[in-house]
Amino acid sequence: MSDTSPPDPFVFNGIDGASGGYVTPALLPQDLANLAQGKPLSNPLASPAAAPSDLTTPEHLRDLQFLHQTKTEETFALAEGYDAKDLAQSGWGIVFAHDANPAVREALQPLLDHRRAQAAATHEGRFREFSGAAGVQPGDRKNDFLGRHGSGPGPVKPDVVPYYLLLVGSPEAISYEFQYNLDVPHSVGRIHFVDGSGADDLDAYAAYAKGVVAAETAPSPSETRRAAFVGVENPDDRATQLSATELIGPLAEQVRADKPDWRVDTLTGDDAKKDGLRRVLGGEATPALLFTASHGMGFPAGDARQLPHQGALLCNDWPGPRNHQGPIPQDFYLAGDDIGEDANVAGLIAFHFACYGAGTPKMDDYAHRAFAQPQPIAPHAFVAALPSRLLGHSKGGALAAVGHVERAWGYSFVWEQTGRQIEVFASALKRLMEGHPIGSALEFFNERYAELATTLTEELRDIGAGRLPNDQRLATMWTAHNDARSYAIVGDPAVRLVAG
Repeated sequence: MSDTSPPDPFVFNGIDGASGGYVTPALLPQDLANLAQGKPLSNPLASPAAAPSDLTTPEHLRDLQFLHQTKTEETFALAEGYDAKDLAQSGWGIVFAHDANPAVREALQPLLDHRRAQAAATHEGRFREFSGAAGVQPGDRKNDFLGRHGSGPGPVKPDVVPYYLLLVGSPEAISYEFQYNLDVPHSVGRIHFVDGSGADDLDAYAAYAKGVVAAETAPSPSETRRAAFVGVENPDDRATQLSATELIGPLAEQVRADKPDWRVDTLTGDDAKKDGLRRVLGGEATPALLFTASHGMGFPAGDARQLPHQGALLCNDWPGPRNHQGPIPQDFYLAGDDIGEDANVAGLIAFHFACYGAGTPKMDDYAHRAFAQPQPIAPHAFVAALPSRLLGHSKGGALAAVGHVERAWGYSFVWEQTGRQIEVFASALKRLMEGHPIGSALEFFNERYAELATTLTEELRDIGAGRLPNDQRLATMWTAHNDARSYAIVGDPAVRLVAG
């Protein structure tokens, strides 16, 4: 007897703080399969996304195919013979927009001096500054920028352009698209600190530079091998139930078994309320490594809370969609302005599985194949305020934060037929806890992105040639691809855990 029950809908992370509803409604596999193919939705009111444009950019697809091939053959984006754990071999560079404020570079001088001493120890060319005419020019694509500096397709040669690259500035000046594409061959992070008026926050830049140098040269003796996993699980909410049970719990167990010399705490239930998050984000229980999974807050363009609160972490205080209607109060979520002056986040590396946890583009990254015109979702692209607050804290900031630009896709860790798939997360954390810089640890996500993009493109080509689509497979592949693409590092990609 055949199963005629309807397919389970796909659920997504993200709560609209203005309305209290979901940023992206639940969608059936057929709807997602249609979006992946650029077709209209069966329900025109549910119109969040379509496949990213890079799938139709030949040069970017070639880069992804190359990365997938090299990973399959057990080589890396970094050329053979260079060690990604050693900056003297892999190199480090800082990248500014062509018209960057020179005072920002001055504020970062301690970090530049520190990285020069490390990266140029054996070869002067492995430390590079890209600014002014050498910086990112208006309209630059990744290949334009690298080509001007003598770098072409293939493994990264750090004597030409260093492997680790820190972008400094607004995603309006150095776009997220540029960052995504540069991050395929290189290891890329970004910092952009602004004050309440939107001007460069030179104090935050200086605090971050000093904090990184202090953590790497004179780590606090109180540092311990401590990790915390926070699994928010709101009532009647499938997305957080999924991430709590299929990601946070199993991931914490795997890390605990693999690293018995680390203390690994799991915070769920009441411990995952706002007060509990405060304790691990600057309070007495702040670990060296923090991993959270929750809804990220989203706000419509023009809402006064969008810039300061987009990407904030919705906590277990939210009673769920059945028990709360209307706007979401700040009592239910933790935002950047909840991190007080007395917080102690020095040396922290945080990973937030949440919509907009790293930043927000100006235009909807996924809408243009479903609509004639891209949809604006913000007045301008910006880096999320919570990680910026953590990194630029005046008492010594966090070293880095990893999160999504755009929306998070819950089914990225649950694959059709095979079920739970957390190996990418576990592998990245294992590499990070074994002393790799965070950019090197995140290569597993780039590898997943390259594999999924290559496979998804082949699938869409076959469908275009006449093969009937398998909606479930195509929808799963598409959501996982989108999720893997949008992970971004806020901070220097060369920082590493300093826990003793």
